[in-house]
Amino acid sequence: MTWRVRTLGEICDEVGGVIQTGPFGSQLHESDYVEEGIPVVMPKNIVDGRISTEDIARISEVDVKRLQRHVLAVGDIVYGRRGDIGRRALITERERGWFCGTGCLRVSLGNTILDPTFLYYYLGESSVTNWIANQAIGATLPNLNTSILRSVSARYPSLSIQRRIASILSAYDNLIENNTRRIKILEDLAKMIYREWFVNFQFPGHEKVKMAESEVGLIPQGWCVEPLERHLSVIETGNRPKGGIATFSEGMPSIGAESILGVGRFDYAKTKYVPVEYFQKMKLGILQDRDVLVYKDGGQPGNFHPHVSLVGDGFPFAKMVINSHVYRIRVTERITQDFLYYHLSSDESLKWMHRNGTGSAIPGLARKDLLRLPLIVPPKTLVQQFERFAKPLNSLILITARRTQTLRKTKEYLLPKLISGEVRVEQFETEAVAQGV
Repeated sequence: MTWRVRTLGEICDEVGGVIQTGPFGSQLHESDYVEEGIPVVMPKNIVDGRISTEDIARISEVDVKRLQRHVLAVGDIVYGRRGDIGRRALITERERGWFCGTGCLRVSLGNTILDPTFLYYYLGESSVTNWIANQAIGATLPNLNTSILRSVSARYPSLSIQRRIASILSAYDNLIENNTRRIKILEDLAKMIYREWFVNFQFPGHEKVKMAESEVGLIPQGWCVEPLERHLSVIETGNRPKGGIATFSEGMPSIGAESILGVGRFDYAKTKYVPVEYFQKMKLGILQDRDVLVYKDGGQPGNFHPHVSLVGDGFPFAKMVINSHVYRIRVTERITQDFLYYHLSSDESLKWMHRNGTGSAIPGLARKDLLRLPLIVPPKTLVQQFERFAKPLNSLILITARRTQTLRKTKEYLLPKLISGEVRVEQFETEAVAQGV
C-alpha cells in the first residue's frame, strides 16, 4: 500500500480549497446577533468533536449573505483558534449552511484527495496535535493561524483505504455518542421523577395528603425541613502532596469535581494523579461506591458555580481519591445516596449553593454553609420507593459509562495505528469479523 506525504497547503492549492479564519470583529459585531437565525460556530461550541448548540449565537440571513465565504459545508473542519489547541469538529449534514464564527478556522479541502472524515481523525492523532501545539503562537494563550494549518504534513493512503479507516473510527464514535445520549436520557428521567415527587409534591398518594407551612413554604404534612448536617455520616475533602499533583502523570487518579458532569459523564482530559506511595498513606478522600461529590471551591472571584456528581461501580476508575477542592458526602440510613444526589443537583439546591458561595480570591462553599443547606425530608417509605426507581437507573448509567470508557480506550489505541498504517485495514477487518465485532 502506498502512502503519500504532502502539506495541507499543497493539497488546498491543488483542489482549490479553503484554509481561512472566521470573520474579523470589524465584520461581525455582537450587535449583529439575533435570537432566531443561522447558528454561528464559536470555539466554545466545539465539544468532543461535535458542534454543541447550547448557548449558540445566531445571525440573520442578511449577514450570512454579506459574509458568504464563511458559510460551512458538509466535510469542512472547524478549529478553535485559541486556547485548547486541537479542538476541532467535522461539519455534518446537520450543520450545512451554518456560519464559521470569529475565533475559528475553517478547513475545506473537498473529497478528491483527502476524505474529510479521514482528515478529521488524522488531525486528532496525538503526534499531529502535538506538532500543531508546538507551532502555536503565544505562551499564555496559544493561537492557531492559517500558516500553521497549511504547514501540517498529511500522510495518507488511497481514498478507498481512507474511507475504510474513517468508517472504522466513526463506528466507535457513533457508539460513544449513542451511549452519551442514553446516559442523558436516563439521568433526565430520574431527575424528572425526583422533581415531580419532591419539588412539585406530585408523589404517589399526594391527593390524600394536606399541605402545611414550613420555613421554605408549603410542604406536605408529615414532611420536615432540616439542615443537611443532620443526615450526614461523612463529609470530607481529600489532600495532595506538597507542590500539587499537576506533575504526576500516573499513579492513583485524584479527582476534581470539575471533571465529572453528573452521573456517568467524566472529562478524562482533566485527570490528575497522586503517587501510589502517597495514596497508601491517605486517610481521607478515598472514594467509595455511590459517593456524592460536591465541588468545594474554584473559579473566578465572585463567580462560584457549584456542581454535583455521583461516582460508583468502578466509574470513572476502579480506585480513586478526591483532591482538596471536593467534598465527599455520605448520608445516614434515613435517606439514600441516590436521593442525596438528586436533591443536591436540583435547581433549587444549586441556586442555594451559588448564593451562599463565599470568598473574594477563591470563591467556594464553606463546610459550615454546606452543612446548613435545607433538606426537605419526606417519609422514609417514599424515599425507599424513589430509590427503587433511581438506583437501577443510576446503575445502568454507570454501566453504560464504563462501556463508553472501554470504547474510548479502544479507539485511542486504534487511531494512531490505523492512521499510520501500522495496522492494515484488511488485518483489522479480518480480526473484527473473527471476533464477531
